[in-house]
Amino acid sequence: MSGGAIAFLVMLVIVVLLFLFTYLIPVRLWIAAWAAGIRVSILTLVGMRLRRVPPSIIVNSLVMSQKAGLDIKINDLEAHYLAGGNVYQVVKALIAAEKANLNLAFARAAAIDLAGRDVLDAIQMSVKPRVIDCPDPTKGKEMVEAVAMDGIQLKAKARVTVRANIERLVGGATEETVIARVGEGVVSTIGSSKSYKDVLENPDNISKTVLGKGLDSGTAFEILSIDIADVDVGKNVGAELQAAQAETDKKIAQARAEGRRAMAVAEEQEMKARTQEMRAKVTEAEAEVPKAISQAFREGKLGIMDYYRMRNVQADTDMRGSISKMGPEEGK
Repeated sequence: MSGGAIAFLVMLVIVVLLFLFTYLIPVRLWIAAWAAGIRVSILTLVGMRLRRVPPSIIVNSLVMSQKAGLDIKINDLEAHYLAGGNVYQVVKALIAAEKANLNLAFARAAAIDLAGRDVLDAIQMSVKPRVIDCPDPTKGKEMVEAVAMDGIQLKAKARVTVRANIERLVGGATEETVIARVGEGVVSTIGSSKSYKDVLENPDNISKTVLGKGLDSGTAFEILSIDIADVDVGKNVGAELQAAQAETDKKIAQARAEGRRAMAVAEEQEMKARTQEMRAKVTEAEAEVPKAISQAFREGKLGIMDYYRMRNVQADTDMRGSISKMGPEEGK
């Protein structure tokens, strides 16, 4: 092997060693930590590299917490990162809590972050309460609609001032639950009012009634106040319902009358059929009369004079029947 080839291999090995050294051992980061007064060994930084933990995130978070006067262990930050948490967000939340004199431990902040909550936003909301609208306008509904006992519809909009409850952030209900509960309270309060005028005169009664129900129980918030921002009068739902009921009753009555008429028509047709049947029986019976007379002649039970007298009586009866059917002038 020539001298040039050996020199090339030596240079290649040196380059590879320098690359591995600078990759595995973040010297600049170690110097920055040392300058900030944080004692982090080179082996610890190498171990982070091997565990696929970015040393810059851990060291910078540690420096930030150290400057804020917090006592956070490097192992806690690394464990939180490996668990899938946001280390920067947790450290910022702890600093904000410390400045606001809130008693928030690292374990609690890490649990809130791993639960999917924005721990920094929760701390800020705890210090500065937030106002949420009920109903939520982003859901496409501007007002809560309810009907008083006199049938008049009212439309109300409430504004709820809430503050984050740090102790209930893990497992507590979200803003949607608070909005739903407040909306339900507004509807029930308006619905129990005897007249819509009572609501318009004293809209603060809604706030007092709803606020007294303890709607923030089981949620991640503490309700500070409920204010009715707007109340509008809607439709006369009671009158519309009565009109609809009257129209329904009329249709039911018409249907029943139509049913009775159909039954009457059917009964009339049945009586006509029975009349025709009776007439057929009478005609059949009348056809037997000549046969009976003939039989009486053959048996000697009827004489010729009796027959003529019977015919005279029949003729007289027919004449009287014809006269009774004539008008007064024709009868004369």
